[in-house]
Amino acid sequence: MRLLSRLGHGVDVAAMLARIGLWDHNAYDVLLADIGLPDGTGWELMKSLRSQGPVRAIAISGYGYSDDIQKSLQAGFIEHLTKPVSFDDLRTAIERIAALPKTTGEMGRTRP
Repeated sequence: MRLLSRLGHGVDVAAMLARIGLWDHNAYDVLLADIGLPDGTGWELMKSLRSQGPVRAIAISGYGYSDDIQKSLQAGFIEHLTKPVSFDDLRTAIERIAALPKTTGEMGRTRP
């Protein structure tokens, strides 16, 4: 989080699905979501957020099997990064996704 802030990114943290009400599609360029949340999954989070509009998002997970990656892409994540994630890989993914049109997440498109 601090590293992202040092690069000039604004960072808000919501560690639980219960904080979903704080989401404002217009306020964020990219969503980073862990698949394993204390009160649900990142896949459930995406389902709820995408019902409100497009979301440009990256899944982060300790699960990196092809089925897990496919499930993330089907949920609407643009990329799926498997832990441990290097900072350079995360930074590159954020920059790549932030450069996409805001409407990219509406169709659950996969990597460009």
